[in-house]
Amino acid sequence: MSLCPSREALLLSALALLPIACEEPNEYVAPPPPSVTVAQPEQRVVTDYLEFTGRMVSFAEADLVARVEGVLETVDFKDGDLVQAGQLLFTIDDSEYLADVQSAEAKLAGTVASLALAEATLTRKQKAAETNAVSEIDVLEAQAEQDGAEADKLGAEADLVRARLDLEWTRVLAPFDGRMSRSLVDPGNLVGANERTVLARIVQADPIFAEFDMNERDLLRLIRRKSERGGGADLKAELEQFRTRSLELGLANNEDYPYSGTIHYADPDVDPGTGTLLLRGIFDNPIPRKLIPGVFARVRTPLDEREALLLPESALGTDQAGKYALIVGKDGIVEHRPVVLGMAEHGMVVIEKGLGPYDQVVVKGLLRARPGSQVSAHTEGGSAPATDAR
Repeated sequence: MSLCPSREALLLSALALLPIACEEPNEYVAPPPPSVTVAQPEQRVVTDYLEFTGRMVSFAEADLVARVEGVLETVDFKDGDLVQAGQLLFTIDDSEYLADVQSAEAKLAGTVASLALAEATLTRKQKAAETNAVSEIDVLEAQAEQDGAEADKLGAEADLVRARLDLEWTRVLAPFDGRMSRSLVDPGNLVGANERTVLARIVQADPIFAEFDMNERDLLRLIRRKSERGGGADLKAELEQFRTRSLELGLANNEDYPYSGTIHYADPDVDPGTGTLLLRGIFDNPIPRKLIPGVFARVRTPLDEREALLLPESALGTDQAGKYALIVGKDGIVEHRPVVLGMAEHGMVVIEKGLGPYDQVVVKGLLRARPGSQVSAHTEGGSAPATDAR
């Protein structure tokens, strides 16, 4: 048996390899450029603000102190109560002071009687002196007795006023509307004995203050703004105009500035230690009290309105040099563009420098857009971006 392949087998093998030899070689096909969404910066009028940080301060607060000595009898409020001016808060034992008032009244009655007798005696002796029935010395003595009786009466009246004040002070009243602290002394304790006994504290928080500092940069900005408007660099006049401007306030849990107020006070000069000017705003704070003394606050006041370019915050990136935006040119090439930011407003940021109104900014797909690479740009609706209409 022959081991050599037959002619037919060789021919079949050659025919089987023929399609392989005729195929074209594989070629690399580049993937399509990544798709990104672009938009031109939004153009609209924005308001420039001076922005500050500060804290809430109560409109008024006072330590309620025992002004007379005695045993505390009653506490007439609950800890944390809202109270009104003149409301009874504490009662101190008044038996001793009631007796002092009665004693002073009796003393005053005695001096009134003595004065009446002295006046009658002086009148009688003056008439007798007209007929030389008494000497001039007798008249002078009667006059001195009347003057002494008048002085005694004035002293007795003062003692009565003092006694009545002490009696009045046994009832501790609220000096103004406000919220009470907890009671610091329990009934049965001796108060006001040779020391200042604080019974409780009251705080008025409606209206309420917000205190904040204006730094030198903002202060000079006000002066320059006044000068540019042709009004001269009169800082005092500019600060006086501040009192007519509105203030907006927000707390740490507020995204916006929901509270409105006005400037209430400005320091007359800059603190040389801090280089700041203390300002105070006043705000309504009705029940339920949402503005609490001592909490952090953000405050701003409007200055001027102007045209500006804005971008969504999500369209901005950050690198070591700062903030940047990605711009798509006419040929679809991505450009890295550093920008200078202004204020933020409702998720949008004012672009102070770095962009023009017709730039096509990548707003979605930033991770797919690399500077120097080509992308396929389209607007939010899927259409091709608008061309420069200048």
